[in-house]
Amino acid sequence: MNEYDYLIVGAGLYGATVARELTDSGKSVLVIDKRDHIAGNVYTYRCEGINVHQYGAHIFHTNNKEVWDYVNRFSVFNRFTNSPVANYKGELYSLPFNMYTFNKMWGVVTPEEAAAKIAEQRKEIVGEPQNLEEQAISLIGRDIYEKLVKGYTEKQWGRKCTELPAFIIKRLPVRLTFDNNYFNALYQGIPVGGYTQMVQNMLDGIEVKLNCDYLAHKDELDAVADHIIYTGPIDAYFDYKLGNLEYRSVRFETEVLNTPNFQGNAAVNYTDAETPWTRIIEHKWFEFGKDANGNDLPKTVISREYSSEWKPGDEPYYPVNDERNSTLYKKYVALAEKEDRVIFGGRLGEYKYYDMDQVIAVALEKAKELHKRCQEVQD
Repeated sequence: MNEYDYLIVGAGLYGATVARELTDSGKSVLVIDKRDHIAGNVYTYRCEGINVHQYGAHIFHTNNKEVWDYVNRFSVFNRFTNSPVANYKGELYSLPFNMYTFNKMWGVVTPEEAAAKIAEQRKEIVGEPQNLEEQAISLIGRDIYEKLVKGYTEKQWGRKCTELPAFIIKRLPVRLTFDNNYFNALYQGIPVGGYTQMVQNMLDGIEVKLNCDYLAHKDELDAVADHIIYTGPIDAYFDYKLGNLEYRSVRFETEVLNTPNFQGNAAVNYTDAETPWTRIIEHKWFEFGKDANGNDLPKTVISREYSSEWKPGDEPYYPVNDERNSTLYKKYVALAEKEDRVIFGGRLGEYKYYDMDQVIAVALEKAKELHKRCQEVQD
């Protein structure tokens, strides 16, 4: 008999959710993470009384009531609503594209006027869009594309919009209302006290080892459990023997400023090509600029985000789901299917971009599947 039923590699949302569910169903679980902290990329830390999102802004939003009820077991959520601002060379626009955006762009006042302006500019594209630029213009017209899409997208992906596939931007939210709620989800907010505290509550009573590199000690760690749930990069698991899957990465420059208010909003996107960063996050506004006691905070913490091409050793953020990488991933899946003790899950294990609620939903489903399988074996 091994010491544990399950070894879970990764203490992010997927790993923590599966660990909680398996533990509650009576299984023995060990969670490990090569980082020195839990919570994966949703990790937050305190600085000047502010919960700083170390790996970029994470705003929980979902229409899935089961998931919403689940996360509320582990944290109280505030009522934060994501309403980002776009800065184009000093001109400020509301996001997502709505009547405030159209009024600032064209001076239109009514939804009818805005719809007519968009329809007029869409005519530029005839036939099926062949790339991201054509797709965007066919959806929202040349003016908005040039100011609010082109520069930001090219910085984010490191490629010209004419070289990017149309499917990346198949749908752009276009609202003929004065609605600044970016996600427009039924449930939305930030955990009071930060995500780290929420994940800590999820892992309550579960053994966790940090600074523990699974791939560096694989044989030794595999021997402690009957099953392994692996949430790291699938290509790294197989020592990249078929080649590297590609990602976009993000670099952050974070600083404390001796001012109570730097930009007046949690997120400001810089959509011109000349500004090197894609956006600036001002973390205090995720919790309305107040400390835990409701007092105004005298300082602020900002993070500038720079999108970059991923290379081994960098933090992988966004899978590049083009034809080459999709084909390579399928080859790694074929190898993974031969690993009968190992389950690959999460954003990196499945080479798939997930929102937080989606990660939790698939983790809950996987835990139910494992529990059912166990019950069938026992019967």
